[in-house]
Amino acid sequence: METIEKQEIRGGQFLVKEANAKDIFTPEDFTEEQKMMRDSVKEFVDREIWPNKEEFEKKNYKLTEEIMRKAGELGFLGVAVPEEYEGLGMDFVSTMLVCDYISGATGSVATAFGAHTGIGTLPITLYGTEEQKKKYIPKLATGEWFGAYCLTEPGAGSDANSGKTKAVLSNDGKHYHISGQKMWISNAGFCDLFIVFARIKDDKYITGFIIEKDLENGISLGDEEKKLGIHSSSTRQVFFDNTKVPVENMLGERGGGFKIAMNALNVGRIKLAAACLDAQRRVIDTAVKYANDRVQFKTSIASFGAIREKLAQMATRAFVDESASYRAAKNIEDRINARKEAGASHQEAELKGVEEYAIECSILKVIVSEHCQICTDEGIQIFGGMGFSADAPMESAWRDARISRIYEGTNEINRMLSVGMMIKKAMKGHVDLLGPANEVKEELTGIPSFETPDYSAPLSEEKAMIKKMKKTFLMVAGSAMQKYGQEIENHQELLMASADILMEIYMAESAILRAQKNVEKTNEEEAKYQVAMAQLYLYYAVEKVNEKAKKGIISFAEGDEQKMMLMGLKRYTKYDNYPNIIALQELVAKKVVDENTYPF
Repeated sequence: METIEKQEIRGGQFLVKEANAKDIFTPEDFTEEQKMMRDSVKEFVDREIWPNKEEFEKKNYKLTEEIMRKAGELGFLGVAVPEEYEGLGMDFVSTMLVCDYISGATGSVATAFGAHTGIGTLPITLYGTEEQKKKYIPKLATGEWFGAYCLTEPGAGSDANSGKTKAVLSNDGKHYHISGQKMWISNAGFCDLFIVFARIKDDKYITGFIIEKDLENGISLGDEEKKLGIHSSSTRQVFFDNTKVPVENMLGERGGGFKIAMNALNVGRIKLAAACLDAQRRVIDTAVKYANDRVQFKTSIASFGAIREKLAQMATRAFVDESASYRAAKNIEDRINARKEAGASHQEAELKGVEEYAIECSILKVIVSEHCQICTDEGIQIFGGMGFSADAPMESAWRDARISRIYEGTNEINRMLSVGMMIKKAMKGHVDLLGPANEVKEELTGIPSFETPDYSAPLSEEKAMIKKMKKTFLMVAGSAMQKYGQEIENHQELLMASADILMEIYMAESAILRAQKNVEKTNEEEAKYQVAMAQLYLYYAVEKVNEKAKKGIISFAEGDEQKMMLMGLKRYTKYDNYPNIIALQELVAKKVVDENTYPF
């Protein structure tokens, strides 16, 4: 088993350290046990969920509950739960794998599954007392009970700690009385237990509570919300009116609710990325099958370059998203294992393991949710007029995908979080940004090298481009920090532009490392499609980095400084040998079209 010191790149350090391809985890590294779990989940989805896609559009909440019950009977709800609480106690990568493949057929089940296994169960697993875990976790792990998470209020969304729900201690000190309103509560209609956040007196931070759903105890539900998508996901308001809760049902410590909420969201963010993976694969499968069957101008539309370009880019984004999601998942798993070996409890190890990679979790949440939306949008376009019809599968996929950019903190919040957390890690000395940023500054004022690099090794120029993209981030973010200091948090547009650069670096690097690892494991010919997708994604990532960095530079730099930085940007986003994008797209598209599926 790996130790904490072995080639470890801690959270956020991908920006300043070069990862070795052999040290990262890829989907090609799944164990036989993980492959069996994946296949059993796929078989369940193909049997129980996919054939009922139309039914999920009819607000059949009972069907979602039945599917969840069956998933519990098969053990899928307890994958992340320790065995002593009737779970499977599987590793973090396996929990990602189950979330990935159970979520692809419909957003309604994906939401119910994510809300229950993540924010509905994990807070008790990670913060509950032994008595609380023994009482509630086995029921949640087996699907006997379902959980829901009550954080959002009419006046408290992104600002989670601003909630008005109150918890008042009874005169005898044995109960708290909870009063307040929660909204957008997934699984509210059929859950048995709520994780509720409320404020005691004038505490600075909210506190968590475990509340069993008893409608005779001052709990009432609003009507099912009318939503754009996820039609069979039960979403209601929940009202607490002097609801009586035993003091022993406080979750964690008093005032610790905000910490619980934020750490639950870290796990939720990477799991949400996983939930968007098979959704993309299934859209690609459906789109290419339609393209192969649809004949216009006496030929299949799958032979048209405009369609093939869409299929190639859809497949490329899905490949990149897999690469980055499982890379981060294994990093988290290794960190958890290392902490356990060092003597930490399961609770502490998992909390700190996920918290370590909170930057990566935010990156994945944003990028993968946006790629999923693009994928479904292109799916509609490939279907043409039929894609706009509710009788075709693309319309519901597009609507279901839309919520992913809002869940677990909006993508705007997560963009700013990713850069903000990177800056905090630098200030704490966990990521050395100052040294590399100063080196970049010296490089910009120095004489550039005119030597022609040796790019004979596979993907060597691509890896060099990644290094230059990292320099771009250090140049822009470093100069902005120097100018604004702590006030940089007031420049949200600049933070979001910097975040886009940071995110493209992580995603592109993950794809390149996966492709390189598979070249080394097999050979260039066998890995040519992976190499092509890595090269394709990098090209568009470089273009985006150039755009966002330029926007940032001209927003805060002037005169000679601006000229110098723009010259540096030109140097850092220039290929020595530009890839043939159309040829790469055709290579990927041909594979997708010929196999009539997402084959990677």
